[in-house]
Amino acid sequence: MKLLITGGAGFIGSHVVREAISRGHEVVNFDILNYASDLSFLDTVSGETGYKFIQGDICDRANLTGMFEAEEFDAVLHLAAETHVDLSIKNPSIFVQTNVLGTQNLLDLSLKYNISKFIHISTDEVYGHLDLEAPGFTEATALAPRSPYSASKAGSDMLVQSYHETFGLHTCITRCSNNYGPHQDATKLLPKTMLNALTGKNIPVYGKGQNIRDWLYVEDHVAAIFKVFEEGGAGETYNVGGNNEQTNIELVKKVLQLLGKSDELIEFVEDRPGHDFRYAVDASKIKKELNWSPRKDFDQMLQGTIDWYKQKYSL
Repeated sequence: MKLLITGGAGFIGSHVVREAISRGHEVVNFDILNYASDLSFLDTVSGETGYKFIQGDICDRANLTGMFEAEEFDAVLHLAAETHVDLSIKNPSIFVQTNVLGTQNLLDLSLKYNISKFIHISTDEVYGHLDLEAPGFTEATALAPRSPYSASKAGSDMLVQSYHETFGLHTCITRCSNNYGPHQDATKLLPKTMLNALTGKNIPVYGKGQNIRDWLYVEDHVAAIFKVFEEGGAGETYNVGGNNEQTNIELVKKVLQLLGKSDELIEFVEDRPGHDFRYAVDASKIKKELNWSPRKDFDQMLQGTIDWYKQKYSL
């Protein structure tokens, strides 16, 4: 099949591109190449005959239209998004433009050009936050986003679902927990912790570091995306989780321990506005219906991720 993968130079998207090529698909990687993009991770596939990179913005309707007309895609895997919560607080409008209006452009063109499947990659943050003892979010949990980022993703999710219900477009939505692994943007918690520790810089931790996240290795997430792409039901949503909840401070201290660095590098800073306390998803639906579950060992993959960043930055 010929796939349009949006955001394919980003963290998760680049892993999706590599996996799609390995499965024999033709791929057009469409990416704006912003601060979170890096084509170097795709050097191993850049010479493949079935791979093409096109730089562009999903908010540029005219450019997208020309590409859809010329390329004749079979399916769309939509990962392009503004994802940095802190930046969404500073500038919400770019998140609405990209995550909502950009998604609408892709949906409209997918209808017009008879795309067979539209897979939309979302986030567990659309559900809001959980109390400490509450069960994980299910796909039936009402959306209750609390940051401009998560609100924009919730809006795009609802648009995607509406194009299935109203127009019959075959859509699927995945909502993942926090990803980690090679090629993540250095402003995110784990890469920033690793790189700051390796260079002797302080590691900023919001509040007292008690916020809880579920961590999912990126290759497990990619396997789930392709399960949904190949077998997911039209109009369905699937939670994708790592079954690995940790507080931020536990995670930071674990990285410091693996690197042989002192906890004195930790610097507690003023908490982020609207900082959600806990995320956790119930991923039993994708396990039961599509036979997917996370397979990677956290400690082993965390060490491997550290090794990757040390090599990339020659540290």
